[in-house]
Amino acid sequence: MQALNINITIEPHFFTKDPASTDLGKKIVRHSIEMINELGFEAFTFRKLGVAIGSNESSIYRYFESKHALLVYLINWYWSWIEYKLVFVTTNIPSAKEKLNNAIVLLTQETIEDTNVSFINEVLLHKIIISESSKAYHTCDIDAENEKGFYKTYKRVVQRVSSMVLEINPSFEFPHMLVSTVIEGAHHQRYFSEHIPALTDVVKGKNNIVRFYTDLVFKSIS
Repeated sequence: MQALNINITIEPHFFTKDPASTDLGKKIVRHSIEMINELGFEAFTFRKLGVAIGSNESSIYRYFESKHALLVYLINWYWSWIEYKLVFVTTNIPSAKEKLNNAIVLLTQETIEDTNVSFINEVLLHKIIISESSKAYHTCDIDAENEKGFYKTYKRVVQRVSSMVLEINPSFEFPHMLVSTVIEGAHHQRYFSEHIPALTDVVKGKNNIVRFYTDLVFKSIS
């Protein structure tokens, strides 16, 4: 079956020039993901990226005003992709419990590369979301950026799944706290399982992270 070539649309205020509109822009995004994953966000610079892609540093600034803006773009791309997949796995599912279960699995499972998007490696991007995304939130400009809508895609994902929780138990008091805890907790457990395994109960091949958070959600709302 031929790939569908899914187009994830990102709002214009996340970039100076849409990187998906040109080959250079796609190259910038693809290589930035690889380099941030390899070097870490602190050590990553546009100068290093320019050398890697054979372009001058100023050409990168035509797309993103700073590496912080690039990171915010990557975060929004990731959550827009997750939202697309969330709609796909929950649409036309009549059972509220099955719909919520599908959502939890999507949010907590190990990421595999989506061949429908050619210039994004979702596996590496997921690793960046786990290890680096908090650096976009933990800044002195967070309130102003939140007002501008920088994180509304992530908030929209949480809202969608929170609505599924309330569909099962309308009187549950903490739907947003539960869903955001599941997402962030699953990210931490993935990171710990790779780097500090003593902090987890992950066993290879047993899908423990998905099972743990699925069990946690349904027990919490029952």
